[in-house]
Amino acid sequence: MVVPYIEEEIASQPQMWRQAAALLSSGSVAGLPEPGERIAVIGCGTSQFMAQTYARLREETGKGESDAFQASEFPLARRYDRVLAITRTGTTTEVVRTLDAIGDSTPTTVFTAEPTSDVVGLAKHAVILDFANERSVVQTRFATSTIALLRAHLGQDVEALAADAEAALALPVPREAFDTRQFTFLGTGWTVGLAHEAAHKLRESTQSWTESYAGMEYRHGANCVADERTLAWTFGEPAPNLVEDVRATGATVEVGERDALVELVRVHQLAVELAAAKGLDVDNPRNLTRSVILT
Repeated sequence: MVVPYIEEEIASQPQMWRQAAALLSSGSVAGLPEPGERIAVIGCGTSQFMAQTYARLREETGKGESDAFQASEFPLARRYDRVLAITRTGTTTEVVRTLDAIGDSTPTTVFTAEPTSDVVGLAKHAVILDFANERSVVQTRFATSTIALLRAHLGQDVEALAADAEAALALPVPREAFDTRQFTFLGTGWTVGLAHEAAHKLRESTQSWTESYAGMEYRHGANCVADERTLAWTFGEPAPNLVEDVRATGATVEVGERDALVELVRVHQLAVELAAAKGLDVDNPRNLTRSVILT
């Protein structure tokens, strides 16, 4: 039996996070935001959800005003002290076009796994995470390693995160997921972006019906599709009474008790097992490529 590339890529994440933190501590990384700078972070797909995660986390840690945008929706007329771009391949058309449009008007920093990609020449600074590159179409370790490096830059303990992820990788996935009709991921604050990414990952890997929301929004209509065939998964500290209200719909609730980045790794594992149960090629989901390049 051929083992999917993504299995090794998922399992390697704790070590990749350590390497990302070591890269930062080596002093070779330039162009990261200074405290108090007003910044924007752009990306597409998974990278855009990582942009949301970092931007909100940076604000919550008091480092400065931080916005996140899909690359295609970046407001070029708005002034920032710095723009960060996240793109695994460095060839995503919307990111390339946006960096080209920004030009020298604003300092730019790109995070990519490909040191010779288009965006490296367009940005003032490039942070190369080539050790976290992937063969699978589906992104896992590059995205989480980028967040690990940025969290280290915010002063957070990446070693503790990596150790927790190693423990989480040894856990079984929720068995209820294999009888689930619909998955909902709920976050709060900086974990909303990771909830969006969890839904995105399960959707593209397993062709499942997935949704994601800020937890407090769940009661504003999303709960109408929940029933006994729904699995809801919380990221971060749930809002008061949220878990009880979701369970009242008949849904099963998986309360994420670990750091939300570690919970995302558990969803990665679920995606692989659920795809295998459905007979899907998890490395090459239908209609997807490693990069969206528009002509």
